Amino acid sequence: MNICVVALGKIGLPLAVQFAAKGHRVIGADVNEKVVELVNAGTEPFPGEHDLDVKLKRAVGEGLLSATTDTTAAVAQSDAVVVVVPLFVDAEGVPDFGWMDSATEAIAKGLRPGTLVSYETTLPVGTTRTRWAPMLEAGSGLTAGADFPLVFSPERVLTGRVFADLRRYPKLVGGIDEASALHGVEFYESVLDFDAREDLPRPNGVWDLGTAEASELAKLAETTYRDVNIGLANQFARFADQSGIDVKKVIEACNSQPYSHIHQPGIAVGGHCIPIYPRMYLWNDPSATVVRSAREANAAMPEYAVDLLAAAYGDLTGVNVLVLGAAYRGGVKETAFSGVFPTVEALTARGAVAYVSDPMYTAAELTAHGLTPHDGEKVTAAILQADHAEYRELTPADLPDVTVLVDGRRTTDPEAWQGVRRVVIGG
Repeated sequence: MNICVVALGKIGLPLAVQFAAKGHRVIGADVNEKVVELVNAGTEPFPGEHDLDVKLKRAVGEGLLSATTDTTAAVAQSDAVVVVVPLFVDAEGVPDFGWMDSATEAIAKGLRPGTLVSYETTLPVGTTRTRWAPMLEAGSGLTAGADFPLVFSPERVLTGRVFADLRRYPKLVGGIDEASALHGVEFYESVLDFDAREDLPRPNGVWDLGTAEASELAKLAETTYRDVNIGLANQFARFADQSGIDVKKVIEACNSQPYSHIHQPGIAVGGHCIPIYPRMYLWNDPSATVVRSAREANAAMPEYAVDLLAAAYGDLTGVNVLVLGAAYRGGVKETAFSGVFPTVEALTARGAVAYVSDPMYTAAELTAHGLTPHDGEKVTAAILQADHAEYRELTPADLPDVTVLVDGRRTTDPEAWQGVRRVVIGG
C-alpha cells in the first residue's frame, strides 16, 4: 500500500516508521518544514524514542519513507490516510479543533474514492461521524462510507516505548459503518504485529468495537479510569497522612487479591493524556461527578505537597526551595502539564524562592519553560516532583543544606536520608 501519515510528531513518526517496516510505502505529511527536512535526511527530529533512530534511517534508506509539507498531494497518492494531528483543550476541557480542521480540509482536497481515512488522535465521542465525515465529504465531493471508508482507531502508546506498545496492546477500530470497519481492520492487520497475550479475553490483534463512537469512548474511558483511580489513591494518601498510616503498605495489601487495582498516589498527574482526556470526557458528559471530583483531587496535589513541606519546615517566606524534576514523569523529556508548574506556583504563593533542576534539561531549556534553573544557590528544602531514575541514588550529600525533603514520588532511598526530615505523600 501507499500510506499517508498526517503529523510526524512523537506518535505519528514512529507509526510511519512501523508501517514502512512492514514493506509499505509511506509519505509523512507535516506543516513543520524542519521536521520534514530531518525525516527526509533519516534523522529523528526529537530524542528519546527507543529504536526510532535506527528504524527511521533504515526506512528512509530503503526508499519506503519520505516526508512532505503538502498534505493534499500526499493523500492523493495514498490508499490509506492515518491522522495523528494534535488536538488541544483548554483548562475547562473545551477542544480547539483548529489544527485538525486544517489537516482534515487538506486531506479532503486530495481524497480519492476507496481511500481509507483513520483518525488516531483522541477525540470527544461523536467527532468522527459528526465533524470529520461532513468536512471530508464537503471538501472531496465523496460520501463517507459509500465512497471512502472512515474509522476511528485511537493510539494507545506511550512515548519512549511506542514500538513495544504497538505490539503489546490490541488495536481498537470503530467505523462509521460496517464496511468502513472491515477496511480498518484489514489495514491495521497489514501494518502491525502483535505479541501473544494469554491474559486477554480474546486473541491480541485488531479489535472491531462496532462503531466509531465506541472506539472514541474506549480511549477516553481507559484514560479517565487511570485519573479516577489515581484520584482515589490520592484521597487515601491524604487520609493516611492524617491518621499516621503508611498508605503504600495498605495499597500493597489491597492489591494482593484480584479485585483491587489501586494505583499509586503522588504529587502530580501530568502528560498529554491523563490530565486532558477526563476533561474531554466531561465535555461529552458534564454530569459525570466522579470524573470531575477525581480531576479536582489530582489537580490539588502539587499544592498539597507544598503544604506538607510547610508543615515540616515551617514558614517558607524567603526560603530557597529546589524542585527536583521538570518532566511530567521519569525518563521522559516532556513538560506537558507537568506538576513542576503548579508546584512552583504554590511555592511562590507562600513566599518561597523556587529553583528547578532536571537531569534531562539544560539551564537554558528550563528558563525557556519559565522556570528558574538551580545554579548552585543554597537551598534548604526540596520537593521531588519527577521520578527520574537518577533520583534513586540521591543522598543528603547531593543537597547538603537541605533539612526537609518532600519526596512526591517515593523515589529516594529512605535509608540514605537518615538524619534529614524526609516526607512522603501518604505517610
